[in-house]
Order: sequence, then structure tokens, then C-alpha cells
Amino acid sequence: MIVESPSSSRQLKRVRLENDLVVVGGGLAGVCAAVVAARAGLRVTLIQDRPVLGGNSSSEVRLWVLGATSHLGNNNRWAREGGLIDELLLENLHRNPEGNPLIWDALLLEKVVSEPLVTLWLNTAVHEVEKSGPDTIRGVRAFCAQNSTAYEAVAPLFVDASGDGILGFLVGAAFRMGAEAAAEFGEGFAPPTARHELLGHSLYFYSKDTGRPVKFVAPSFALRDITQVPRYRDFNTAEYGCRLWWIEYGGLRDTVHDTEEIKWELWKVAYGVWDYIKNSGRFPEAANLTLEWVGTIPGKRESRRFEGDYLLSQRDLVEQRLHPDAVSAGGWAIDLHPPEGVYSPQPGCQQWHAKGAYQIPYRCLYSRNISNLFLAGRIISATHVAFGSTRVMATCAHSAQAVGVAAALCLEHGVEPRALGTGERLRELQTALLRQGQFIPGMKRDDRHDLARNARIAASSTLALAALPAGPDRLALDAAWAMLLPVAAGACPTFTFLADVAAPTLVEFELRTAARRGNFTPDVTLASQSVTVAPGAGREIAVSFPVSLDQARYVFVCLRPNPALRLHLSDQRLTGVLSLAQSFNKAVGKSAVQKPPAGSGFDCFEFWLPQRRPAGKNLALRIDPPLAAFTAAQVLNGVDRPAEAANAWVADFNDAAPAVTLEWPEPVTIAKVVLGFDTDFDHPLESVLMGHPERGSPFCVPAVELVDENGRTLATLADNHLSTRELVLAAPTAVRRLTVRCTRPVGGAPAALFAVRCYAAP
Repeated sequence: MIVESPSSSRQLKRVRLENDLVVVGGGLAGVCAAVVAARAGLRVTLIQDRPVLGGNSSSEVRLWVLGATSHLGNNNRWAREGGLIDELLLENLHRNPEGNPLIWDALLLEKVVSEPLVTLWLNTAVHEVEKSGPDTIRGVRAFCAQNSTAYEAVAPLFVDASGDGILGFLVGAAFRMGAEAAAEFGEGFAPPTARHELLGHSLYFYSKDTGRPVKFVAPSFALRDITQVPRYRDFNTAEYGCRLWWIEYGGLRDTVHDTEEIKWELWKVAYGVWDYIKNSGRFPEAANLTLEWVGTIPGKRESRRFEGDYLLSQRDLVEQRLHPDAVSAGGWAIDLHPPEGVYSPQPGCQQWHAKGAYQIPYRCLYSRNISNLFLAGRIISATHVAFGSTRVMATCAHSAQAVGVAAALCLEHGVEPRALGTGERLRELQTALLRQGQFIPGMKRDDRHDLARNARIAASSTLALAALPAGPDRLALDAAWAMLLPVAAGACPTFTFLADVAAPTLVEFELRTAARRGNFTPDVTLASQSVTVAPGAGREIAVSFPVSLDQARYVFVCLRPNPALRLHLSDQRLTGVLSLAQSFNKAVGKSAVQKPPAGSGFDCFEFWLPQRRPAGKNLALRIDPPLAAFTAAQVLNGVDRPAEAANAWVADFNDAAPAVTLEWPEPVTIAKVVLGFDTDFDHPLESVLMGHPERGSPFCVPAVELVDENGRTLATLADNHLSTRELVLAAPTAVRRLTVRCTRPVGGAPAALFAVRCYAAP
């Protein structure tokens, strides 16, 4: 029992912690920065003002995680972000293919609390900072109302991943809010004059079928006149959650200080929408539906953007400019919304895509005037227009991986963030990121510590792709289709397709490629051919293009629409090969051809998209001579996904014991082996709501055994479903030969590896 006498005042309980790094904000960016830094050996305090982690992806908001893959709605093939966010999404796929947001919450909490060097403060809001100099943060003060405790965290380095930039704001970091004028950065999509217009907040709801009639009485604050929402006819009983992302408001308000008022307006709309669905009489199918969940905090899109040494702009994205200090990547469309949100008569968004993924430079990830402040998440240094792309969560998390690694290197070298931006320290940062599976377009890993680079490599077999055999399924050629194939330099092979032909017809083919290597927008036609075909079932249609390729590259073997043809499909899938249709995904596009307004600064081009599994089978075909793009040497080339080439060793279809072997002229001592697997980087892996048909990639090798020249097992890996795995040996071991024995994927794809790397003890 506690009995306290009266007192003139009392002090809160206080907790003070000294750290190597303080991360403010526990959304996906904060989580990734904190975990990556802790794995590198830093003592990290992660301060989150909510009861769960994940920010807009958490069960409090329930927005799916997306990034450069854009719902499979753009031409960014194999562009899913790497590193820790890839690990999180793949683990979620393995445990939670249904997309339950509560399971996602638990996964994020597990990842953070499993790191012994991370101290997590939930429900704790930063409200004050202390500086040790005009441009240096010494510490932050925060308060947790749940335990009535005042916290203080002191460190040499800080990360603001708070979304609204509370730390940067309090400490005096330069920031912007609103839209820049077009002339400032030469942005065709920007307004002619600077404006206070932002992307608004959104708030979602879930419904559930109870199996019996449910009555709904709307609260008094619900919107009564649904026609105030110009798009009210788009509401229906099938869409809920973040599929209604366009229930948005606040873009003309102060999206920091007016958030509570914005939330009430969104509640008004959400309950009004449900009243309309339940009580208007237009949706009899809603009789048994109940309102299961309504968000209690809005998902924020835009508020402050902080200035680094470089502001990313529209032209950086659309022109895919190369930056010497590139450390991350993006690829979501430049996606801007009318500031009036749900009350605007305009479409809910305008999405304009680039032809490929773009680089994000390190100079955008630290404050230009606060010497020890990193920027992570949606507040990184970008214009309003560029922010339309960089703001999405997978991109935010991916850049935060770079921040976590950079913080570790700053502590190791005793320098401030800006000092990593050039020279050998920049190279060290980029190499460290590429080791962790970070995707930086156009960059290859050049790791002088990798012992595998000096080995001779051989394989149990190598796929020479001569055919994708026909299965039972057929495809009506009512749109243009293509096979995306990695072809060697020199004369182009002959391609033979199989089709059922209803009437005599002229089949039109095109051989296309991308003007920019590493892109997958087929904007260059190398040759066209027409082939006359007689009617009949199972007709072979062969096409030869009089083309000699100057270098190995991906090509699109395209068939134009033809109502007389039904193409045979193949059940065989494999790494680095896809079928594509010239089509569009209505979630992120409005036409199979992007046709931007004149002067907007965007390109006009076609979309060629894959279908999601279980659809999306390859077209049956023969290739003569066979494609020789899958050699064992690919695992040493420093690129761990298809890009300019397939970049993978792929075993023969019939190899029952696939393996690659590294051999050195003299024994080397190995402590760790890192392997890169094919987890289908084309799959967006949306975290909630959508659901997925699989618990892992059908291309992923599920188990591995490392064996030395004496047949001794050095390490094993089981139940693998991740892209990058480290196998640490029980003790550093001298070997002259190392064999990586792979178990075949269960889905029927041949075994494949993107990387085999070997390291001595540190």
C-alpha cells in the first residue's frame, strides 16, 4: 500500500538512456533504420508515439506496403525493394498470406524486440530536444502517458523517421511544406507558382458478413448528404479498407496541426459512406454486412519535407538520372492527389510512371544544416512532385536501410553523416548495402572481401533454354503478348510458338528491347516480321528476325493481337523469364499506353505487364539455338536479381541434385557464406488486405547444404523463403573446394541462385 502526504508538486518518474543512435518514429522507415543499425552493432533507442509499429501499414491504419513494383502495374520488372523490407515482406508472406494486419503488427514487433541492442519505447512522444551546439543534437525528451514516465535519450547520431518530422522541426532543420513552383526545379508537373497544397490524410473501414440481417443507425456526426462526395457512385459493398484510399481530406489544411480536425472530417465521411451503403436501399446485398472496424487515426501522406544537400526532383525520377552517391531506389508512379481530397470533382489521383526504377542519392538522407541528423521515411529531401513517388512505404523503408548502415559507418569512423558522401567512405557504404541485398539500379557489388571472386566455379548442370513445353491451357490473343527473354550477343535465335488457328491468318511479330539497359519498357523495335499460318490445332509458328545484337540483353518477342489465334501456354516457370501483355492495371493506370499532358515532363509509352500467379503462365515455345544465359558464373557478377541480364545460375530442368562448386588454387579460410535466392522480385507482396496464393516464391531454393572437398558438411539451411541468407560456420574453416548443394523448389521451377559469397572471419 502507498500513502502519500500532500505535496506542493511532484516530479514524473524519469528514465535516461545513452545510446549510439536514437531513432524517432516507428513506422517502417524507423523500424528498418533501427534494426539495421543494431545488426551492425549500434546501441539503438527506437521511440514510437503509437502502441504498435509500422505506421501506415499497422493495424491502426491498414494500408498495404508498396513500392517500385506498383501492384504489377508498371514496367519495373524485378524491382521489389531489397534488404530488410524485403525480409519483412517475405516473412509476412510465409506466415500471413491472408494479409491479416494484426499478424503484420506482431511480426514487426518481433523483429524489433529480437534485436538485443534495440530499446523500444512505445506510446512515447518526443516533445523537446537539447542541442550541444547550433547545429548538433545532444538528446531528446519524450513522454509516455501509459506509464506516466518522462524519458531522455542521448546519442551522437539521430534519425528522424517520424513522418511529420517532429525532431527536425524542434531542432531547427530546414524544411518545406507545399508545392514548389515549376521553374524552381524545372518540373513540368509542378504548378506555375508555389502553393500550399498537399496530399491529404485517409481513414479506412472494414466490413464483415454476419450471416444475418444487421441494422445500422448512423452517428449524429455522419455525413448525411452523400452527394457532397462527387464520386459517391463509386462506393459499393465489395471494396473496403485501403481499396478506398481516395477517402482523403486535408490537403488544403495544415496537415500537422490540423490533424485532429481532419480526422473528424474523415470519420464523418466514413460513417456517412456506410450509412449510404446500408440505408440508401441501393445495396440490398449489404443486408447482412456489419461495420467491423473503422480507423481511429488517419493515415498521413504529406506534411513537412526536410532539406538535405540535394533535393530529388521530377527530372531525377523521369530521366532516371544517375547519382554517384546512389544508395536506394524508387519506382512508384509520381502520384499526386487533388488537395480537396474526397470532395474534389477531379479523379482521386494522377499517376504518371517513369520507364524504369530510379536512384535515390545519399545526399537526400541527412539534414543540410543539422550535422548529426539523418532523414528517413516520407520526410527525405525531395520536391513535392518527386515526393509523390518517394513517399510510399516500401521506398521509405528501403532508403531507411541506407540510413541505418550509414549511422554504423559514421560511428565506426567517428564522422558526421555528410562525410560519407564521397570517396572511399561512400564506396564502403554502397558495398555494405549491396551485401545486404539493397537494390541500387545500375550498380554492381564490387566487394574486395568476397573470397568467392577468386574461385573457379562449376555447376552440376546449366540450363540451356531450348523449350518451354506446352501444357493444357490456351490463351486467346485478344491483346498483344510477349515473352521477355535474356538473349546473348550475336544473331537472334529462331522462336517457334504453338497455336490453335481458327482461320487462315497473318501473324505479326515484333522484336523489341529497351532503349536504356536495365529498363523493361520495350520502346525500341529492332525488327518486325509477318508469318502466314493455315488453320489447324497445334500449329507451329516460327519467326526469325534478321537482327544481330551488339551485346547480351533482354528482348521482347511480341505477338500482335489476332482473333484467329489461341496460343498454347506452358506450365514451366523459371528464373528471369516472363510472359507479358500490353495492358494496364486500373489500380495504377488508366490505359495500356501512358499519354501524359503536353508539357508535363512525362514520357508516352506502352505498359507491358505480367499477370499474377496462379495466372501468368509462360507462352509455350522453342528457341533455336537455346538461350545460354544461366551459367554458374552469374553468381559472382555482383547483381542479385534480373536486370540487364538474368544474373542467375539456373540448373537444368532435369537436374535432381543441383549444385554449384567453388574451387580455389590454394586453401582459403571461410567463416561465413552468403547466398542470394530467387524470391521473385517481381511480386509486390502487398502486406495486408489483398492476400496471396502462396507462402513463398515458387522459384526459391528451400534448403541448402555446404560441403567441403572431403564431403564434410559445414553448414545447412532449411525452410528457406528469404532472398539473402547468411550461413555462419561453426568455426572458421580452411577449404579448397566448397559445394553448395540445393534442394529443388517445390513448385517445379529449376533450382537457381543469384549469389554465392564467401567471407573470412572479421
